[in-house]
Parts: sequence; C-alpha cells; structure tokens
Amino acid sequence: MWNPGPTVSEIVASHESGSGSPTVTAARVADAIAARGDDGTWITAVPRERLLAAAAEIEQRAGARTLPLYGVPFGVKDSIDVAGWPTTLACPDFAYVATDTAPAVQRLLDAGALFVGKTNLDQFATGLNGTRTPYPIPRSVFGGNLISGGSSSGSALAVALGQVPFCVATDTAGSGRVPAALNGILGWKPSRGLISTVGLVPACRSLDCMTLMASRVEDLDRVFEVMAGVDPDDPWSRERAGRYDGARIRVGLPAESELEFFGDNAFRAAHLGVRDRLDRIGFDCVATTLTPFLDAGELLYQGPWVAERLVEFDEFLRDRPDSILPVVREILTGGRRFDAVDVFRAQQRLQQLRAQVARMWGELDVIVVPTIGTTFTVEQVLNDPIATNTALGHYTHFGNLLDLTAIAVPIGATADNRPLSAMVFGPALSDDTVLAAAARILDEPRPTEAHLSFRLAQKERR
Repeated sequence: MWNPGPTVSEIVASHESGSGSPTVTAARVADAIAARGDDGTWITAVPRERLLAAAAEIEQRAGARTLPLYGVPFGVKDSIDVAGWPTTLACPDFAYVATDTAPAVQRLLDAGALFVGKTNLDQFATGLNGTRTPYPIPRSVFGGNLISGGSSSGSALAVALGQVPFCVATDTAGSGRVPAALNGILGWKPSRGLISTVGLVPACRSLDCMTLMASRVEDLDRVFEVMAGVDPDDPWSRERAGRYDGARIRVGLPAESELEFFGDNAFRAAHLGVRDRLDRIGFDCVATTLTPFLDAGELLYQGPWVAERLVEFDEFLRDRPDSILPVVREILTGGRRFDAVDVFRAQQRLQQLRAQVARMWGELDVIVVPTIGTTFTVEQVLNDPIATNTALGHYTHFGNLLDLTAIAVPIGATADNRPLSAMVFGPALSDDTVLAAAARILDEPRPTEAHLSFRLAQKERR
C-alpha cells in the first residue's frame, strides 16, 4: 500500500519548530519524484536545483516562519498558469510559457508554499479517466492496472503517492473528484467562484471550478483559507458563506433502486454499508431522490455545454486537428452540432431542474452518494473510451450545472483492493457544512464556528 506522506499541518509544524526545513522537504520531494521516474504524474517538474533554490528563498524571507504555508510543497494541474513555466493542457502543440501566475496560485506562493511542478491531465481537461494524454498514462496507486481517473489525474497521484500534501486541480464535470476517488484521497470542489479561475485555461468557463486535493480535511481548510477570496477579474467570483454552526446535519439518502453500480456488486455492498452507519455517527438520515440531479447531469454532454469548449479551442481545432487526440477531437467536434435554439432549450430545462433541486434543500443539508459506481482498467477505457467515461461521471456530471459544492471522501477498499469513495454534496455556499460532514465520516476532528470564536476570545484575553 502507498504512503500519503506528511500532511500540510505536519510540514508547517516541522518547519516552524526547526525540526525540518523547506530545503530538506524540497530534497525529499525531488528524491521521491526521481524515484518514480516518468510515471505519468508530472508533465513538468521543477528541476532539483531550482526547487532547492526556491526553498532556500522561502527560508530567507522576513518572518518566514509565520507564513501560513511555510515551505509546503504543492503541484498545479497543467491547465493553470504559473509564470515562467509551460502550460500544455497535455497537448504539446498548444503549449505556451505563461507570463503571469493565476491569482489563486499566487496566493499560495505569497503564503510561503513551494511550487513543485505541473501535473498531468486528460488533454484539454476533456475526460474523467486519465488515459487521454500523449504523456505516459498514469495508473491508480491501488495497482491492478486501474486508471487514475481524470482529468486531474497527475494531481491526485502526486498527493496519493506522498510527493506533495496538496495539489491545485480543476473540476468541470468531476475532474477533481473522480481521480481523488480512484486514488484514495479527498477531492473537494468548492462552490463556483470562491476560488478565482483567472489564469485557468477554461474547459467550460461557465462551469469550471478550481479544486483541492489532500489527504485530510484539516489540510483542505488551511489551504482554502489562503486561496479563497473575491477576484474582481473573475465574473463568477463571490463571497464565501459562514462556517458550519455545529447543528446536526440532515443527510439525504436516495433510494437504493436509484443508485447505479454498473453490475459491480462489491461496490454496491460497500456503499450500502457506509450508508447504514451514517445515523450511528451523528447524522440525521432523510430519504430523498436523485432523479433531478441525474437529469441535469445528462445535459452536460448530451446538451450544448460541450459546445462551450469550442469558445477556447475551436481555432486550434480547425488549424491543428491532428495535434489533438482522436477521442478528444471527436468530443470537441461534436459541439458544432448545436444551434442557438438548442442552447436556450437546454438552459430552460436546467433552470427547471435547479428550481426543483432548490426546494429539496429545505429538508436536507447534504446528500451522500457514491463518487463513482465502479472502476475500470486502462485497457477497458481504451477499448470503450466514451461509455466508460460516461459511467465514471454518473454521480459527478450534475455538480457544476446545479451549482453545488461537493467532496469525494475515501472510505476504504473492496476485498480485491479497489478504492471506495463516497461523495458528499450540498447547495452553493454550504461548503463548510459539506466539509464538516466529510470530516465526520472520516472521524477527523474539526472545529465549528462556535469553537473557533471561543478560541479567538481566549487568545484575545491573553
């Protein structure tokens, strides 16, 4: 089994106390990446000497040990700009060297985090399986030639392998949740607009979200505190809501008959086992339906949103079609079949579903479903790329269309050592409640707003 490695909090504590240092951590990370070789995790890793120099620069900053992410290494999905480094989107002919750093990433750098490199992805962030890349195809840390999931494939692997404690990824249709599920880590899609998407090459600009991957909810909290903030240059940017207040969380559970496991009985049994214990760990379980969510999910690739990808890539598709992988080219080209009437028809249908779902949140706080209903090997995906990819997105496609916040939570493994993951999702701006639910499932302590206020008051009195 793999070792997720030290957490963000552990690394910061080590650097602050002097028992470790950013340069020592940088050397460990460089050694870990070199030991794996070209395994499909990274597209561009910072060379060892440059990484050590960057770590030394962090150490020399005034007040370095007070920085919230002092010397913490992290990776960035290779669809997000970091100045001076290539942004490839897993398409070498599309690649360019970024002149500016995405504001959300810049916040991390300013907080003392150590940029390690750009991670692999499904080309143009189009796919959920991790095989749509001209670079080596990454495999899940669970072995068995299982796919790593995508499109944020390398980001999930870098965390699961313990090379870095967190990665910045993206999620349009599940790209930050599916690979997390397939590698036994947390993958959180905050509400759209809480983290700026400026500097992200868009897949579908109206749906894209920055996401975070880590092994603990505590680490997600710490990193999000740094990254979140209103960006006037991001038209979807918005303020975050308040923290979870400690009240009992009402968890919606769809009928078993509404859950799809694609014939995978091991996954079915394991997920139902998790459901059975939710009430015993402090949740109020409520029967609900998944139908309007799945109906919305069908709109993503069967509706005109696939055409939104052409806003960014149509010119390149026309000029350099052979530079694009065949399956990705087929998906992009398919966007041309939609007209304006199709767009308005789909928008109206989606608005109906949004209204239906909005009424449901009056009785529920979150809903728990599988993140994925089954797993696939690399060969299975290559032999049937569209159907397998659709299956992987069954529970994730609706997330951004319905303006939800969602997190993939690892819940163990099957008897044949395949990863299991539950997805917790809620309405926009219920992020802290969703994180609180995830922490409870993991039995991970997490302070509520009341506890934080009490601790702050004590600190001020001192």
